[in-house]
Amino acid sequence: MLIGASHKMYLSHAQTVRWMQDVAEIVSAHPAAGVSTFAIPQYPSIPACVEIGAPAGVAVGAQDLSTDDVGPLTGEVSGGVLAELGCRYVEVGHAERRRLFGETDAIVAEKVHAALRNGLTPILCVGEEERGDADRAAEHCLAQIDVALAASRAAGADGDIVVAYEPLWAIGAARPADAEHIRGVCGRLREHGAAGPRASVIYGGSAGPGLLTEVAGAVDGLFLGRFAHDPAAFRAILDEAAAVSA
Repeated sequence: MLIGASHKMYLSHAQTVRWMQDVAEIVSAHPAAGVSTFAIPQYPSIPACVEIGAPAGVAVGAQDLSTDDVGPLTGEVSGGVLAELGCRYVEVGHAERRRLFGETDAIVAEKVHAALRNGLTPILCVGEEERGDADRAAEHCLAQIDVALAASRAAGADGDIVVAYEPLWAIGAARPADAEHIRGVCGRLREHGAAGPRASVIYGGSAGPGLLTEVAGAVDGLFLGRFAHDPAAFRAILDEAAAVSA
């Protein structure tokens, strides 16, 4: 079971450090056997989060990375530097990156490849734009996965993959997708094995308490957003994950 949270650009550095301290303390004392945790802060907060989180077993990721490992690319951050800092995960292909920064399927594929060749686990975000039936959504996500892994497969790159199913219509919404829809889509993604045998499938998109219990048989965890910016809320999800795992 994999439980993680992205801070996006909501928390200051000081708030991020306090959050990580609180969450590290919670995870250290929590009896959630078989549950792994991660946090994805803004770039400048990564070193502090690694230092705080590592002793407690909280992995750290980045919200993005460059397609290239080195070069005259002002403002970009390479996968090699992220790995050097102690990152384990990196988010790739989030809907906001596509919508706000024009990331195409080809760019997402190159970023997945960049993550894998630098020893990082890409958290590949997939999801449909419009609300519809689960079968059609699953087909859309499977096509996204195939395209995103094309460059890596062509280069023979290997490594763990996390597929984060985040239907665009549920991101930032008051409620997540309903449990039946999530089970239908994530179940298909797990059964198909499109991302390979070392892939996990987690759900994001306004995920909150109670959801994991309803979808646990079809997902490998949750990708949390603003709900988890309260450490007590993160603890509540860990409690639920522990109960499900037991």
